[in-house]
Amino acid sequence: MSTFRASPGFTDQWEHFDFDVTDGVATVTLNRPEKLNALTFDVYADLRDLLAELPHRGDARVLVLTGEGRGFCSGGDVEEIIGELQKMETKELLEFTRMTGAVVKALRECPLPVIAAVNGIAAGAGSVIALASDFRLLARSAKFAFLFTKVGLAGADMGSAYLLPRLVGLGRATELLILGDKVDSARAEAIGLATQVVEDEDLPATAAALARRLADGPALAYSTTKVLLTREQDMDLGSSIELEAMTQALLMTSKDHQEFYAAWSAGRTPTWTGR
Repeated sequence: MSTFRASPGFTDQWEHFDFDVTDGVATVTLNRPEKLNALTFDVYADLRDLLAELPHRGDARVLVLTGEGRGFCSGGDVEEIIGELQKMETKELLEFTRMTGAVVKALRECPLPVIAAVNGIAAGAGSVIALASDFRLLARSAKFAFLFTKVGLAGADMGSAYLLPRLVGLGRATELLILGDKVDSARAEAIGLATQVVEDEDLPATAAALARRLADGPALAYSTTKVLLTREQDMDLGSSIELEAMTQALLMTSKDHQEFYAAWSAGRTPTWTGR
């Protein structure tokens, strides 16, 4: 648990998805397979709140996001969300859209590496959640669909117009967000949307191996790298160099850096502590 935790206790049982922490690996499994893990108001709220808690728990070094069954996440539930939105006034609608955006903001600002193990369709909000993750491991059968325009809404939603061009370029992002067509795993890999594509049956093991590597590695170095990658998106070169200089000088005082030198001197493998 974080040293700077004022009130004791974290949430270990989440009602609207499965959550587990084992040996430094936190796993969120969306568990509405009959709806291709479509999101509800409560799922959004729980994801937002979990991501706020997770960096302070002290027992997780990496987060894996996946879905139960044959889909990763098909986006917002048409009946439970879109139908209800029709009844809301502007103030309530803005509260909702800010909540969905808060999930993506929390994913990018969470200092833990996040792995999206995309085991099927990732559509709408599901595609943006995967987009906001640090690693996107795709099953061969997986597909992306940024389908917001297909329901009469802006293709720019939940930060997609900020994140996607930085990943695949403005031209491809324009195509994907305006047309909203499905992107299969082969094309996702070709344009840089996928970190890796594996056979469907190999996805759980591949995600577990990457999560284990991250959990066992120099966690402070990993988390700092993610934070700087996020912060430097909108910095000029001089500001980035100065921020990196200050950060690197700080990490040169870390126990993990000292452990590297001790292990190198002794001819052994480092034992990382994330400190």
